[in-house]
Amino acid sequence: MSESKKRFCAICLLPLSLFLFAPRIDAQQTPVAESNSSASPSPTPAVFSLQTLAELKRLQQAALNSDYAYRQVAHLANNIGPRLSGSAQAAKSVDYVASELKAIGCEVQLERVMVPHWVRGEETAALVQFPGQAENTTQKIVLCALGASVATPADGIVAEVITVRNFDEMKALPRDKVAGKIVLFNYPFDKQMAGEGHGDEAYGEAVVYRSGGPSAAARQGAVACLIRSVGGADYRLPHTGQTDYANDAPKIPAGAVTAEDADLIVDLLRQGPVKMKLILTPQQLPDVESYNVIGDIKGSEHPEQVIIVSGHLDSWDLGTGAIDDATGVGVSMEAANLIQNLHLKPKRTIRAIAWMNEENGSAGSKQYWKDHEKEASNHFAAMETDGGAGHPLGINIKGKPEVKKMLAPVAAILQESGAGVLNFVEHCGADIEPPEKAGVTAFSPIQDSRFYFNYHHTAADTLDKIVPKELAEDSAVVAVAAYGLANMEQPLPR
Repeated sequence: MSESKKRFCAICLLPLSLFLFAPRIDAQQTPVAESNSSASPSPTPAVFSLQTLAELKRLQQAALNSDYAYRQVAHLANNIGPRLSGSAQAAKSVDYVASELKAIGCEVQLERVMVPHWVRGEETAALVQFPGQAENTTQKIVLCALGASVATPADGIVAEVITVRNFDEMKALPRDKVAGKIVLFNYPFDKQMAGEGHGDEAYGEAVVYRSGGPSAAARQGAVACLIRSVGGADYRLPHTGQTDYANDAPKIPAGAVTAEDADLIVDLLRQGPVKMKLILTPQQLPDVESYNVIGDIKGSEHPEQVIIVSGHLDSWDLGTGAIDDATGVGVSMEAANLIQNLHLKPKRTIRAIAWMNEENGSAGSKQYWKDHEKEASNHFAAMETDGGAGHPLGINIKGKPEVKKMLAPVAAILQESGAGVLNFVEHCGADIEPPEKAGVTAFSPIQDSRFYFNYHHTAADTLDKIVPKELAEDSAVVAVAAYGLANMEQPLPR
């Protein structure tokens, strides 16, 4: 996930009552218009033909019984591994996805984009002075550098640590209480909120300290900034992600400590002064040429009209990028694979995109829209999957109110696998934000987010966290939605 704050409220676990008490819709029933006269009402034009509805059911069943998406995710995560922009693994993943899309019969293009190349170096920290310390001992602190962090001197920084809970506490401190010190933002991830199905909202509340904390601390003279890791991970797992240096503040080294170590530091500080030695040696290398991978299934009637289905190909480097976001790439490839295998003929072009550089810059999606902006009116819809591989509950929509009624027959089909909710949101995904802002109707699967942030951006983002059955259910949502949009008998309102 890119760290534009807007996306974190895009997907939420909706109340169970929505599923238990939502009215069931007959997918083959044609909506009728209300009449203001005593005459018999005349039917509105059908949004989907009976043939399309039958094909959507075939797609759904094929997706639920296919392991193609899982095999793609497994190869990206296990065989290629972490795919941070500019890395050899990122380049390898471009070649792999392009070859796979060609193999299933897509028209494949590699669209060039220049991406940042940040590399992680040494990451060590230890408490070298603290209350009750045994002579000649230190306490190790488990941490990782944040994306884009600058380095400490080679021999590190030794400084006192102070903690604050939030930006207001930071601003309230006199400069002389901050200058020359290491600041720890100790804002806890709300595990209860996540456990109730609102992981994205909990993440959104905490992640602002990762993006804005270092500059806030630097403005008051801090020599480094640490944050309490964002997410629900236990077992002393640090959580990486991009920081966002402001133009009006010096760049200082930035890292994330584990939740357990944040608690340790806070407890010791209640007893007296704490001093830390911090070494971070990341490097920002020159930008590297990379690519968005684009695979088209050309429309039979309106080939110029495009439905994007997408996920991002890059990942952070602590784990293997399985749930973030090999899954999004895998289900998008599966949508194309199933349509081809079933010999279906979409009326509009379905465009599977594996975006590059979502995590630390979104250069791929920005470049795509720059290259395709003149075709904005022909982008019929855009979908992104970037919420892991949890069970899908339905589809998020960023669009006009009428869209929900138009897609009711699709929701009725998806409800057969428990994914029939249609939910309006303000934002559907970082990589489809440019077309979204241009008025293109946007979509994303609603996915169970209760456990996603236990693993996201950590060393635990690995293939074993994926339940193949749930990934197949995600594929069904994406494939059915994409093909339904491609074969609508009416345009979507803008």
